Formats: sequence, structure tokens, C-alpha cells
Amino acid sequence: MAGRNIETIYEEYERFIYHLCLKLTRNKDEAEDLMQDVWLKVVRNEKSLEGVDHVKAWLTTICMNTFRDRYRKTVRRSQHVMEQPETLDVPILDLVPCGEPTADDLLERDDIRHIVQSKLDELDGIYRKTVLYFYVNQYSLNEIAELMKVSIGTVKSRLFRAKQRLKEMMLLDEQAEGYVTAG
Repeated sequence: MAGRNIETIYEEYERFIYHLCLKLTRNKDEAEDLMQDVWLKVVRNEKSLEGVDHVKAWLTTICMNTFRDRYRKTVRRSQHVMEQPETLDVPILDLVPCGEPTADDLLERDDIRHIVQSKLDELDGIYRKTVLYFYVNQYSLNEIAELMKVSIGTVKSRLFRAKQRLKEMMLLDEQAEGYVTAG
């Protein structure tokens, strides 16, 4: 970690954290608020940086925990759970670990990871590459369009088709079928 300070980390990971906040909140203003809270925690915990080997993972954990804490406060303030914020991305929230995962959780997550990876490997190269750029590398649509030398509309279309194809392949696979939502 030598030579790394808050400023260089911010410059390197600011866009990644913003996109993660945006995916969690699905709202530009809330994403900016969440991102501000995340960076405040990073600054407050600057001394912890010395022992961090994987900065991106450390920042992601801070972001997810901050999001979960904000969500819980919002739910506590609500009189009924039905009054949850409309922008909440529940499927992503379900992936946020709450305490230590159980052995069953770990096995299920491992099963899902293997199934999705095998289905991704079956996708046509152009769709697989687009999905990996967007979901794994966290590139923006503009960046993907530039990398692949196509229009943003083409990138969106490829992502849509890739997700549809993955869903179809998983529904046809008895092992994977239970993990796919009908919606």
C-alpha cells in the first residue's frame, strides 16, 4: 500500500464507487449521497488503508455496508415495511451479506456462480464479452461502445439479448432453473 493516499485512491476508484452506488439506489441524487457517505468513511478509516491488500474489495465492502445501514434506517423510520423506498434494488440487497454467511448460503452462492459461469461460457463471444465488460469490469455503456467500436444502442441491445439468452439457457437447465425468476 506504500505510496497510496486517499487522493490517488479517490481518483482511481471514484467512478467505480459511483456506478456501484447508482446500481444500488437506482437514483442519481441518492447515489451521490451514498457516495459521499462512503468517502467520508474512507477518510475516517484512512489508517486502515495501510493493511489493505485489495483496495477495490475494501471500498466495495464499505459501500455495501453503508448502503445496508442507510436502508435499515429508512425501514426503521417507516411504520410499515410496505413503505420501503421505491428506488430500492431488492435483488441487489439480497446479495449484500448480513453478518457471516451460513454454510448453505456459501454453497448456494458457489452453485450459482458455477452455473452462471458455465452459461456465460456458452454465450456467443460478442455477447459474453459485452456482459463481462459491463457486469464484471464495470465499464460504462460509452466505454464499451468505444472498446467494441459500436454504438451505445448496439451495446444496450447486446446486453439485453445476452441477458435474455442467459435466462433461456438457465430455464432449460434443471439445476439452474430454481435460481431464475420468472419476471
